[in-house]
Amino acid sequence: MSSSVTILGAGPAGMTAALFAARAGHKVQLIDRNEKVGRKLLVTGAGRANLTNRNMDAGHYPAVDPSWMQTVINLFGHSDLIGFFKSIGILTFATPDGWCYPLSESAQSVVDSFQNALHLAGVKLLLGQHITAIRKSNGGFLLTSADKVDLPAEHLIVAAGGKASPALGSTGDLFSSLREFGHTINPIRPALAPLTADMKTWQKLRGLRLDARASLYENDILLAETTGNLIFTEWGMNGPAVMDLSHLVSARPGTKLELHLNPLFDREEELRILLHDFIHTPTPLSTLLSAVIPPKLSAVILPLANLPANVTLDRLNDEQVEKVLRLLKAMRFRITGVRGFEYCQVSTGGVPTTEVNPSTMQSLQVPGLSLAGETIDVIGPCGGYNLQFAFSSGALAGKNLK
Repeated sequence: MSSSVTILGAGPAGMTAALFAARAGHKVQLIDRNEKVGRKLLVTGAGRANLTNRNMDAGHYPAVDPSWMQTVINLFGHSDLIGFFKSIGILTFATPDGWCYPLSESAQSVVDSFQNALHLAGVKLLLGQHITAIRKSNGGFLLTSADKVDLPAEHLIVAAGGKASPALGSTGDLFSSLREFGHTINPIRPALAPLTADMKTWQKLRGLRLDARASLYENDILLAETTGNLIFTEWGMNGPAVMDLSHLVSARPGTKLELHLNPLFDREEELRILLHDFIHTPTPLSTLLSAVIPPKLSAVILPLANLPANVTLDRLNDEQVEKVLRLLKAMRFRITGVRGFEYCQVSTGGVPTTEVNPSTMQSLQVPGLSLAGETIDVIGPCGGYNLQFAFSSGALAGKNLK
């Protein structure tokens, strides 16, 4: 039996929920504080829209109960999402590492396709409406806007995001209402954010981009490791390799955290063979190091090993060479924190998964209420995993309305 449904948030989760609800025959209105739909989607993947990942698996969401996440993926996983995209005019391709983008490589084209699909489905758009509070009313809900206007809602899907990128409309205003409904709200913190660090020793690396294994330690205890690309800045580091660790940093303010970077993680053997081939020759060590790492990094590492920049192999003993390699395999940075919500891609925290039905995204606390996207405390790594969850949770919420 059809009914009316109101969806808060016209981001990836909310737009998907609206389309699936409309396909199920429901009367749908989609509300967003922005004047246009899909604003956060426009900035994903540096404007290319990294929509999902071919290697989708519950294990990529380490902070989430695997059985809960696997239920979500089983009901609306990667292949389901690709089929949904095609149904609204979005074609995709995958890079060798599984990251999936629109064939146009344009986030704008994705938003345009969603906007057209919403129009064709008859979804009513209420844009420029800032909903600040929700309360229960006569078996449904009343939504209070910033200008004190109350809007009724029979069924409600909250997909208004967390606190990431507040300039794009995500400010977490509705978490207080969800708490009043009886939901737990886990602390909202930045995730997929750049890391700040003591860069005094490493200032000359500013602007350098490389691939590395990143290992995060708390009081010498390994918390997690990632591998990927990063870039050095005057205040710290940015890029997937460190962003994937940022939720662990933001959850530990004031603790002793150290990051070890290893740019030789996949090329140490090749470097050792090269060094052996040139041993006892007047070849500068920096020349051979620069065969596998950027010259800018070689110029920083050698002084740290108390060696001149132009030192040659015939003037080095084995221990001196090993010292250089040890420094390269564990470049140490004292981590001071993360950059704020305005710089992060997503936020962690919100309603815990234990309070949401993974098959339907319906609240286990409040009849008639469903949740989707960053409203739920789910975080994945860079590479399309967070958008996959946004689309999946939106789809399940939209097509499972009672």
